[in-house]
Amino acid sequence: MADLHLTVDRGAGGIAGQIARELREAVRQGRLVAGERLPASRELARDLGLSRGVVVEAYEQLVAEGFLVARVGAGTSVAPAAGRPVAATRDPLPPAREPYYGHRPTSPDLGAFPRERWLASIRDVLATLPADGLDYGDPGGVPDLREELAAYLRRVRAADVSPGNLVIVGGVAQGLSLTVRALAGQLPEGGAGHDLNRSVDRIAYPAPSSGRVRLAVEDPGSLRQLPLLRAAGADLVAVPVDGEGVDVAALAMSGVRAVLLTPAHQYPTGVVLSPRRRAELIEWATATGAMILEDDYDAEFRFDRDPVGCLQGLAPDRVVLAGSVSKSLAPGLRLGWVVAPPGIAESVRLARGELDLGSPVLEQYVLAHLIGTGGYDRHLRRMRREYRARRDALVRALAEHLPEVTVHGVSAGLHLFAELPGGWDERSEAATAQACGLAADPVGPMRSSPGPPALVMGFARLPVHRADQAIRAFAAHPRG
Repeated sequence: MADLHLTVDRGAGGIAGQIARELREAVRQGRLVAGERLPASRELARDLGLSRGVVVEAYEQLVAEGFLVARVGAGTSVAPAAGRPVAATRDPLPPAREPYYGHRPTSPDLGAFPRERWLASIRDVLATLPADGLDYGDPGGVPDLREELAAYLRRVRAADVSPGNLVIVGGVAQGLSLTVRALAGQLPEGGAGHDLNRSVDRIAYPAPSSGRVRLAVEDPGSLRQLPLLRAAGADLVAVPVDGEGVDVAALAMSGVRAVLLTPAHQYPTGVVLSPRRRAELIEWATATGAMILEDDYDAEFRFDRDPVGCLQGLAPDRVVLAGSVSKSLAPGLRLGWVVAPPGIAESVRLARGELDLGSPVLEQYVLAHLIGTGGYDRHLRRMRREYRARRDALVRALAEHLPEVTVHGVSAGLHLFAELPGGWDERSEAATAQACGLAADPVGPMRSSPGPPALVMGFARLPVHRADQAIRAFAAHPRG
């Protein structure tokens, strides 16, 4: 039923005519569309502070003119032929196209979102949450979610975390951006041993222009993070990745005071940071007073290997752990977390209070309920099985139809790294793969140093029964 915004000048007289004129213009301009139901005359009269007879007179006039129709039991609505049709105010539907199971290679299957479990958690939260729970909350996150997440990360990721050093953020991107901003103020160039755990009353959240931090990033690495890191105050230095993960010797030679890594499943190569490199990395950070930013973006999904604990659990005073539910549930939820040394965690928390007052509280309570009742774990177990089947189907199809392509990084995550034969143009191959319905990006733009042509290919949205068909079409495309 339409909520009408009508202006009536009681001193001008002709009130019924004024109402009729306002409604007539609303229909002509498309603000009231064909079929839209109007409030009952009694309700509209009460809203306007008028007698019901005045509204009835206006409605009857418009019915007589053909703008409205009135039916017993159905009320009064805009006539089918009146005004603009609904479709005229909307963009036309895009033309039909071949199925596209991609988007980003790291995108999860949004059709698998646990709607029933999420809805059950919403109902429980709405039935039990006190009214003041819907007020502005702690900008660091509601206590229920911080407690549940801390327990989850200790259990699943071997993190050294408590609710006090965990901050809820709007996804990994925001968590990394706020952390870099904090580091840009707390880590000026030089000054080894600078105190990152200084007391809260001495923490100042700086604007990006007040300080910069030299930040190492993996080569190759994610392109999408680079602009936000620079905007947050980072001067980026590329450090190579090999078969064991980041080259710590090259990192030490770079002279940086901070590094951003994806150690559990490097993006895009899929390499897992080796135990030897982990030890070297922690030794480097401890000796130099540097900070490690750990992007734990898809660590929940492992298939052919034992769980790999997070770096933060090994050196909680040197590592900031950033994670989210963007891969496990849906990126549109915009729910993530930062686990950091107390000074940095408090700086990020204060920044959230100054910038946007924190994350939506209702979604936080719902996620806390989903984790606390075991629904989150059950969803992850189901999706781990499904994603493994989809990965296997894609790997089989590549081996059968494109045996000259070498596949890496398939033991975990939602993507694989496909090394192409020399001479293949990865940009055109990526465009061809996308035209065949695959999620694929060229790796070249992700590199600072030259490397063999390769594609990063996602499988989370590719149904098992379509993998062979999509790869067969990709293989059949003429080359050379």
